[in-house]
Amino acid sequence: MSEAPHIPVMLKEVVEYLSPRAGGRYLDGTLGLAGHSLGLLRASEGGAELVCLDRDEQALGLARERLNEFPGRARTFHLPFSAFETALEEAGWAGIDGAVLDLGVSSLQLDEAERGFSFMNDGPLDMRMDPSGGMPTARLLVNREHYEELRRIIRDLGDEPLGGKIARAIVRAREQEDIRTTSRLAEIVAKAYPPDRRREARNHPATRTFMALRMAVNDEIGEIKAFLERIVPHLNPGARLAVISFHSAEDREVKEAFRLWAKGCRCPMTQQICTCDRIPLARILTKKPQLPTQLEMDRNPRSRSAKLRVSERLGPDGAEVRR
Repeated sequence: MSEAPHIPVMLKEVVEYLSPRAGGRYLDGTLGLAGHSLGLLRASEGGAELVCLDRDEQALGLARERLNEFPGRARTFHLPFSAFETALEEAGWAGIDGAVLDLGVSSLQLDEAERGFSFMNDGPLDMRMDPSGGMPTARLLVNREHYEELRRIIRDLGDEPLGGKIARAIVRAREQEDIRTTSRLAEIVAKAYPPDRRREARNHPATRTFMALRMAVNDEIGEIKAFLERIVPHLNPGARLAVISFHSAEDREVKEAFRLWAKGCRCPMTQQICTCDRIPLARILTKKPQLPTQLEMDRNPRSRSAKLRVSERLGPDGAEVRR
């Protein structure tokens, strides 16, 4: 399977913002099936260097095959993107000229029933992006977590207004027998929806619950927080960070981090004179998140909820750097 059924989201926009050049060093923290990495390498005519991370070993194997188009230009690491410093150190890189994160789940993960990410095909309740990483499965979560935690996960991570009702339905069902498969969980969630809500829903009633459980299993919010807390010192002046999110909680983390980097001074608003002497670290290039074009959404429905935010590292004096 050298050609993977995956369409990278907002590839044109990412390549334009990062403007990869020969001799530049770039980080792809969510390699997936190498769509964005290949776009960066092609735009630089094979002259850029990449460090690429993914915690899905199956995806890494397929991505390495695709990256053979540019031998020796990309180093791959079986790591979560929060561990980017380990990869940069091993590569001997002091800084990078650009980075991209695509926080969505890949087509490979969604389309393979045995991975347990989707209710479209019946499979075991797993949802781990790295099955070898020791993380608890979705099956363990839905069968062992208490009601309050399930409600919080489904409501907050899934933006699901019926989180409490769905959590109660899960607890009742598991009292009879363990919930083992994606189809069984989807059935429980669908039945928890009132009939009129089921009829009016644009998507399957289980869509938000499955997303929430996947995010909880893989600690996706924790990953993005850890990355954003440590990435700035590794960005060379003028380097750009592009982040594609698919969930409101992820987008809020990115928006807030970018705002703090651009703000500089953190003195209380009631204080008239700055005494902290902080200078802005970066400038925001996307005042509002950039969305996919209608053409892209028509070609790739999975891009519909994508939001792209981009920030550019400033110089040590807080000034813009000529690229």
